[in-house]
Amino acid sequence: MPQTYTEDRESTFQNTQQDTQQDAQDTATNLKNKVSDTASKAKDKVEEVGRNMQSKVDENRAPVADKLQNAASALHEKASGLPGGEAVADLAHSAANRMQSTAEYVREHDVQDMMADVETFVRKHPGQSLLAAAGVGFLLGRTLRSDN
Repeated sequence: MPQTYTEDRESTFQNTQQDTQQDAQDTATNLKNKVSDTASKAKDKVEEVGRNMQSKVDENRAPVADKLQNAASALHEKASGLPGGEAVADLAHSAANRMQSTAEYVREHDVQDMMADVETFVRKHPGQSLLAAAGVGFLLGRTLRSDN
């Protein structure tokens, strides 16, 4: 039996509706894949930048440690000649000893170790860490502020 005009239009409408739904699903799938690919590329780029920064910091650890060590040695040498007597000399020697300890720490620990130590300290002392971060932020803000 031949299809009537109404049946033919209804069949065409259903086919068009199905095609439209399939096109929408295909578009959504393609969009999802593109977003996933872009997110993956962004993640890879961030990881690459992180690795590059880590390697640069690791490359500069030895020179920084050497400069700290040299400064500590110079402070030790000049501590007894500082005005203010024995109390000032003791403070200078104490500061120099801390600088030497810092130099040793920098030489012996890579970036990952340092970050783990910072994380541990922040977890153990959240209030002090917050105050230190606020102080550093304040000082950086004042340093970078334009007085124009």
